[in-house]
Parts: sequence; C-alpha cells; structure tokens
Amino acid sequence: MPLDPYFEDMHRAHMRDLTDQFRKRMLLSARHFGARFGRRTVRDAAHKERRAQAAKTARQSTSEWKRKNARAWDTRFFERIGVHGPGLDTEDHTVAVAGFPDVRVRLYRPAASERKSRPAVIAFFGGSFQLGGIDWTSEDALFRSRTADSGVITIAVDYALAPEHRFPTPVEQGYAVLEWVHENAEELGVDATKIALNGISSGGNIAAAVALANRQRSQHPVFMQILEVPTLDLTGKHLDLRPLRTLRVPYFFARREMVGVAKAYLGDRSRARNPLASPLLATSLRGLPPATILTAEYDVLRGDGAAYAHALRAAGVDATAVEYKGAVHDTVDYRAVVPLAERWHRDVVSALQTLHPSDEAR
Repeated sequence: MPLDPYFEDMHRAHMRDLTDQFRKRMLLSARHFGARFGRRTVRDAAHKERRAQAAKTARQSTSEWKRKNARAWDTRFFERIGVHGPGLDTEDHTVAVAGFPDVRVRLYRPAASERKSRPAVIAFFGGSFQLGGIDWTSEDALFRSRTADSGVITIAVDYALAPEHRFPTPVEQGYAVLEWVHENAEELGVDATKIALNGISSGGNIAAAVALANRQRSQHPVFMQILEVPTLDLTGKHLDLRPLRTLRVPYFFARREMVGVAKAYLGDRSRARNPLASPLLATSLRGLPPATILTAEYDVLRGDGAAYAHALRAAGVDATAVEYKGAVHDTVDYRAVVPLAERWHRDVVSALQTLHPSDEAR
C-alpha cells in the first residue's frame, strides 16, 4: 500500500536533500581533482604514518561532531513528532565487562506495587551502531512509555558506539548485562524466569546476538526476544530492495549507507560472516527464545526480519513476524503524528505484557 501520508511528505523532502548533497559532493570532488592533477607528492613511511594518524583523529572528531548534532536534532525533532513518557523511578548502574569497556545501564521501574519481583526486558536502542544512547530524548521517552504501559522493568543498555568501539564490544556488553541481571535478580527486584531481550534496528542485531551468545555459553532463561526492524545479516544478502524501487531511491545512495554502517561496526567487513555479527547466518538457531519480529513495508531491512522468522521456525523456534503496511524504518518514533506508530507501540506493549503471569493483572 502507499506510504503513510506523513511519511510521503517527508520522503519527498528527503530526496530533494539527497540530490542537493550529491551535486555539491560532485562539484567538490571535481575541484579537488583539478587542484591535485599533475602534482607530484613524496610519500615516505613517516608521511604515511602521519596521514593515518591524522585520518584516525579526523574520524573520531567527525563521529563526536555527528553525535552532538544528531542528539540536538533528536531533541528538536522529537518535540514535533514524539510522545514524552511519564515520570518513573530510574536508577543507573555500571556493569563490568571482562576484556571490554564497562557499560552503563538504566533501570526504569513501573509504578510501585506489592510485588516482590517483576518481569524485565533488556533493551538496546538503534542508530546504525554509531548513534543514540539512553540519555537521548527519543530513547528515554520510548523506555518510559513502554515501562509504564507494560508494567515491565526496562533495563536500557548504553552500549559503546562504533567506530571507536567495534564488534564484538556491544555484544559482549549486552551479554554481560544479561549475566548481571540474572546474578542480581533478587536485589534488582527482577523475576529471573521472565526476562526478555529487545532491540530496534542495530539494537535488534545486538539483542539477537546476545540470545545466540547466551545459548552458547550460560543458557540463562530468556523468555522471549522482540526484534524491531532488525538488521540481522551484515553481508547484505537478505536485504529487500523492492522498497527502493517503489520509492525511486537510487540504489547507490542506499548501498553507500549500508556499506558504511557495516564498515563502521565491523572494521573488516569479512567479519560479517560471524554469527554474532550476523545472527541470521548462524549454522543453527535451535533452542533460541521465541521471537516477535516487527518490520516495515518501506524498509530494505524487512528482508532480514522475514528471513530470520522463517529460519527460526525451520529450527523449531516459535516466531511471529508482522510487516506494518505503509510504515518506514523509524515509524515507532512518530507517535504524536502517525496513528500507525501508536499501533506499533501498543503491539510491543502487548508482547511485553505476556511476560506477566496469565492469572495476574498488571
């Protein structure tokens, strides 16, 4: 079906911006080539080393600049399209990760009740492995809303970002959080038999990878995994390119972005074959937690979600896959302006509520 009208207007504006950016880059490239053509340069080993170090510093500075601007834009844009979550009790903890940087987590607690323990969901935000964080306006609002509406404790993971921290750092951090929650469940007020994993986009990749790592290592009880517009094969072989043709988006624009995401996260793109980088490529998915997978009609990653659901079912795992017609990759953020986003929110909340005992009201 056609794009939701709100997204259709956004898409037209986005395509105009992409075209303008492409023209500017081509003009700059032509000027750069003209200035350098015919010029001889001497490149000894020391010069190459200086250039490599300068490039690394430039990448780090660029990443910091991009995140600063993206976070500011996230706040401004969210005020137009998002729904703020309610006030809830929160607490931050730092979890040690053997061989990798420690990771901060934030617990969002539902309104107080007489229960000694509650179900919990360990949640991973999206952002192409390079952007986002639990302090960002949109992420904080999402965690608050889902916690309040589901009655489930949210444990939001502030995993380290690429390219400074590449694979498998976020996966190891996520697995360490799962271990920490199980080891400290009583103190945290968490029902250790009712823990879920959830992730959006790149966060969906990490959540699925943590489920795989847990099966290979400790086999802690994980009740379910909720994967939203997940990227599950970083080789790109399961992408569904039909949305690009429908939207008349030039393939090279999308390919440049997809290759950039994989390279930033993996460094060496050959690492995409590792199942913890691309869970869809695991030799076996048998014994993984039941999965609820949400995809969007106008998103090339819908192919990853559909293929993963099929592979899970073939391995004997209960998997539900839902494609939202007229939706785009980040539909869930638009609750204030797109009714479909509110439906998405309610469907995730309903999935989380299955963590509660069937005979117990939230």
